[in-house]
Amino acid sequence: MAEFSWDVRSPIDRALVAGAYGARGDAGVSLTEIRNFDLVQVMARRGKAADVAKAAKARFGIAAPETPKAVGTADATLIWSGPDQFLVLSKDGRHTMDTLAPVFAGSASLSDQSHARALISISGDKARAMLAKLSSIDLHPDVFAVGAAAATSMDHTSVTLWRGPDRADGQAVFNLLAFATFAESLWHTVLDSAAEYGVTIGYSEDL
Repeated sequence: MAEFSWDVRSPIDRALVAGAYGARGDAGVSLTEIRNFDLVQVMARRGKAADVAKAAKARFGIAAPETPKAVGTADATLIWSGPDQFLVLSKDGRHTMDTLAPVFAGSASLSDQSHARALISISGDKARAMLAKLSSIDLHPDVFAVGAAAATSMDHTSVTLWRGPDRADGQAVFNLLAFATFAESLWHTVLDSAAEYGVTIGYSEDL
């Protein structure tokens, strides 16, 4: 009889090897997979965009993004994912399907994406140079500032990309959500693109 495991595993668990990779010396790119997060997509129903906006403001204390950007609260990040829709990224069960369903009842359709996406945080002084190999998005800080977001593609893979708050050392942080089905392939592509700069690889449960 075949053995099955229902343990939840990262979609890039087999591919992620923590440590150094690529060129030796000071790493120019840091890749960190974020694990065990809650991710819910909120899509306004026809003619209900205003109701969704009102409900989001009441729930999170800030307006949901109506243009390509990401906005943060004390316990969640709201990420634009298309016209009249956004993603709610959080931890520890604060904003799940069960808790958000009453908030958006009758105004939005919700979809749990928690185990359908992989989340990778990318930073380092060569992060932009590496990402430029894979995306046509202009990531110059004057154009893609903190909070900017885009629904785009990398290596023919659909992704959601946004810039988070800078690190303590001033380095920019880019966050990448990819569908779990393609995450391992994209991970290898990102590693190959970053290898010439030297890479530090790890994972974290902190957003």
